[in-house]
Amino acid sequence: MTEVSDREPPRRRVPGPARPARPAAQRRPGPGARPARRPAAPRPAAPRVIRLGSPRPRLRMVGLALTLVLIAFVVRLLQVQAVDASTYAAKAEQNRYVGYTLAAERGGITDRDGVALATSVDAYNITADPTLFNRKQLKIDDGPEQAAALLAPILGQEQDAIVKKLRPADRNSRYAVLANRQTPQVWKQIKDLKTALATKAETDPSAVNVLAGVLAVPTSKRVYPNGDLAAGILGWVNAEGKGGGGVEQQLNGLLAGKDGKIRYAQSGGRQVPTAGSAETPAVPGSDVELTIDRDIQWAAQSAITQQVEASKADRGYVIVQDTQTGQVLAMANSPGFDPNDLSTASSVNMGNAALQDAYEPGSTAKVMSMAAVLQENVATPDTQVVVPNRLHRGDRLFKDDIDHPTWYLTLNGVLAKSSNIGTILATGQLGKTQPEANQVLYSYLRKFGLGSYTGLGFPGETPGILAAPDKWSTSQQYTIPFGQGVSINAMQAASVYSTIANGGVRVEPTLVRGTKGPDGRFTPAAQPKETRVVSAKTAKTLARMLESVVDDVEGTGTKARIPGYRVAGKTGTANRVDPATGKYKGYTSSFAGFAPADKPRITVYCAIQNATEGSYFGGQICGPVYKQVMEFALKTLQVPPTGAKAANLPVTFKP
Repeated sequence: MTEVSDREPPRRRVPGPARPARPAAQRRPGPGARPARRPAAPRPAAPRVIRLGSPRPRLRMVGLALTLVLIAFVVRLLQVQAVDASTYAAKAEQNRYVGYTLAAERGGITDRDGVALATSVDAYNITADPTLFNRKQLKIDDGPEQAAALLAPILGQEQDAIVKKLRPADRNSRYAVLANRQTPQVWKQIKDLKTALATKAETDPSAVNVLAGVLAVPTSKRVYPNGDLAAGILGWVNAEGKGGGGVEQQLNGLLAGKDGKIRYAQSGGRQVPTAGSAETPAVPGSDVELTIDRDIQWAAQSAITQQVEASKADRGYVIVQDTQTGQVLAMANSPGFDPNDLSTASSVNMGNAALQDAYEPGSTAKVMSMAAVLQENVATPDTQVVVPNRLHRGDRLFKDDIDHPTWYLTLNGVLAKSSNIGTILATGQLGKTQPEANQVLYSYLRKFGLGSYTGLGFPGETPGILAAPDKWSTSQQYTIPFGQGVSINAMQAASVYSTIANGGVRVEPTLVRGTKGPDGRFTPAAQPKETRVVSAKTAKTLARMLESVVDDVEGTGTKARIPGYRVAGKTGTANRVDPATGKYKGYTSSFAGFAPADKPRITVYCAIQNATEGSYFGGQICGPVYKQVMEFALKTLQVPPTGAKAANLPVTFKP
C-alpha cells in the first residue's frame, strides 16, 4: 500500500513579470551595509509655552470650605431635629394652633311647675389675637387704634380700653377677651364689618382688614324671663359665668356643668378646616327645680312692694310656706333688683334680706313663750292673768304698747291683746326661780330654730342672735319672752308658725324640689329633717288661741280676716335696731299666721322695716299684706274652707 503523508506538498513559485531595476541610489543595501541618511528637513522654531501652577491646592481649599459648610448644616439639622426637636415643635404648635374653652351650657332654674325662672341663651365672647394687629401683619402702625374705633360703638366700650387689649404688654400674647357674653346680633355686626373690609382689601391693595384678628367664641348668656321676680332667691351670674348670689351661687357646681376645650390650626385669624382639631366636649349643667310657685311669688312680691312704698319703709319681706312639707312657696323682698341688668342695682338690695337680715321680732315671738307655758302645764288658755299698767322687774319698768287700766285677761287674752306684761307674768311660772324659767324658755326657743341656720344652706344667711341664758342681762330676762333682746330672720319666724300649724313638728324649710341632670333623669331633693317641738295637743291649743288674735274684737289682727276661712295669726311691733348706728330707731312691723286655722295648709309671714308714713303697727300695715297674699295662695292651691266655726276662746274674765 502506498503511505499517504499529511504534510502539505511544496508550493511552486510561478514566475511573475520582471520588476524594473531601481536606481542605484535607491537600492537597498546589502547585508552589513549601513542605510543611507536622508537629508534632514529644516525644523520650524518652537512657540514659547507659559506653564500654570498646580490646581490641586485650590481644589483642596474649595473642598475644605464645602465640607465645613456641610458640617455646619448637618450640626444645625441635628440640633433642630434631634437635640431641640421638642422645643421647636412646641413653638411651631404655638404659632400655628390656638385653643379656647368650650363653655358648658348652664342648667336652668324653674319653679315647682317647670316655669322658667332662669335660663341661658346663645351668646359670644368677642376675642382677638393681638399678634395679628401689629405692623408685621397689617403693614400699618395704628392697627389697634383703627380696630378699636370700629369696635367701640358696637361693644359699647371706650376705644382706649380696646386698644390696651389689642396691644398688650406681653407681645407674644395670642388671646385677649374684648367683651363677654354678647348677643348674636353684636357678633353679626362685627362679622359683617370684617367681611366688608376683607372684600375691599382684595380689590384695593391700599386697604387693610384691621378686624382680621377679631374672633368669637360661642358661649351662653344668663337670662331671667320674669325680671326682678324672685331675684333674691335666684341671685345672678357674674362676668366670669359663676353664680354671684342666691341659688345661682349656692348650687353653682350643679348648674355650671363642666367646660370643654377645643384646639385647632389657624391661619390669618381663621380656622384651617383641613388641619383637624382636638376637642373635649363640654358637659351641660343640671336643671334645678325650686319649690317656689311663680304665681304665689308674684302675689307676695306685688303686695309687699306696694306696702313698702306706701309706708315709705326701708324694706320688707314676705314668706309663704307649705305647713306640711316645709317647702317655701314664695320668698319676696322689697326693694329688689333685676338680675338682667346689674348696672342699675343697688348693692344693698342685691341679697336676700328675708334670710340675711337679723332683727328683733317683737310680739310674733310670744307664740313660743305661750308654747312653753302650755307644754310645761303651768297654765291653760283659761288661766286668769291680772295685767297692771306697769310692771317693775329687775332694773326696768315694763309697759304694754298702750296705757291702760288693769286688765283682767285670760292667757288666751294675753296673746290676743299682745300684752308684754301678761307674757312676762306667764313665763315667770316656768321655773321656781327666774334663772330656771330662763333656762326652760331658752330650750324651747332653740327647738323652734332660733340661733340656728334654717337648713336652707343659703349664701349669706344669718342664724340670728340668741345668747345662752346665763348671758342674759337683767332686762333680757324679761324682754326675750315678748321678742326683744333676741334676733331672727324672716324664714325663722315663718318656720315657727309652720311648726305650730304642723301639729308641733318642725320641718326644715326647703327651696329645692330636685334636679334634672344632662341625661334627663330627675333626682328629688333629700327629705328635710323633722323635729318634735311641742305636742300635737299643745299645737292645736295654740292654733285656737291664735284665732282670737284675728277673729275677736279684742284682737290686734282683725285686718287679716279672710271671709269664709278660719285664720290663725299674730301681730308684732318691735323696737328696731338701726344697722347703721346700732341704736334703736323706728320699728319692725310684722304679722304671722296660717290658714285654715283648724286644718292648716299655708303659712304667711310679713315684716316691714322702719315704716315712716302712716301707721307702724304690725296689725295695721302687715295684716292687710298677709290677707292679700293668703287669699291668693289659698285660691291658687285650691284649698277649700273647712266650714267649721271658730273656737271663740274667752279673752277676759270678771274679777
